[in-house]
Amino acid sequence: MSEPVVPPAAGGYRSVFRPGLFAGQLHWVTGGGSGIGRCVAHELASLGATVVISGRSPDKLARVAAEIAADGGRCHTIAFDIRDEDAVKAGVARIVGEHGPVSGLVNNAGGQFPAPLAAISKKGFDAVVANNLTGGFLMMREVFVQSMENTGGAIVNMTADFRNGMPGMGHSGAARAGMSNLTMTAAYEWAPAGVRVNAVAPGWIASSGMDTYGGAMKAVIPRLKEHVPLRRMGLEAEVSAAIVFLLSPAAAFITGVTLPIDGGAPLGSEIFPLPAQSRSVPFDGFHRAVTPEVLK
Repeated sequence: MSEPVVPPAAGGYRSVFRPGLFAGQLHWVTGGGSGIGRCVAHELASLGATVVISGRSPDKLARVAAEIAADGGRCHTIAFDIRDEDAVKAGVARIVGEHGPVSGLVNNAGGQFPAPLAAISKKGFDAVVANNLTGGFLMMREVFVQSMENTGGAIVNMTADFRNGMPGMGHSGAARAGMSNLTMTAAYEWAPAGVRVNAVAPGWIASSGMDTYGGAMKAVIPRLKEHVPLRRMGLEAEVSAAIVFLLSPAAAFITGVTLPIDGGAPLGSEIFPLPAQSRSVPFDGFHRAVTPEVLK
């Protein structure tokens, strides 16, 4: 049974970017059926883009597309597994054939599970690398070869806060660091085609993905903000705003960078303790944002 579509709040998405910024453009968000991807799709649509969202669950994609339509935006869906090379090739060919060139790709799809290195099997390691690195590479390559090589465009890849390693998620840290390096290589190789490639590295973001964790990780999540200098978690809209900037003409001379969105979590040390509170004010632009259950 599908979930009801929530009516839009007054004013819709509260983007800081000008209306119509992406009018006439096609932007693709992988993993657009939930979490940060859902938020990015909403913001892009609110700025005039025709949005394509993809993922493995047609039901999730349909719900987000219905939300966007209810808000007055345009959204198409396509379901496939980014780890399947043939499916990626066919999916990109279908979208380009039906809707024209892709102006922006947000390589957001991914996933992992918590585990110490000693407990990660080869199968588990390979699965996380495929989710967070190989699948993103396949999407980048096919969108470039089938569209952007001829028309130019912008790509934003999703990594994570791996600056100090990722203890407890070493498989994901390795994959995300690989994606950051891949971003630099693609930025160099594809620059002559007018294609910019950047990445974002979110830290602890209050998103639906937090509800996928159980056990000890679930107990830790509400306390994560204690380790952030800004003394709070980030919001989906704060990640989306950074992605939209990197897709926008304002970032026309920015390529090959990985932008941390982590509230300064990797900084500092125990020898310089900070107060328990801060004056940080979050940017809450997403009118349909839902607080994760684990944080309620």
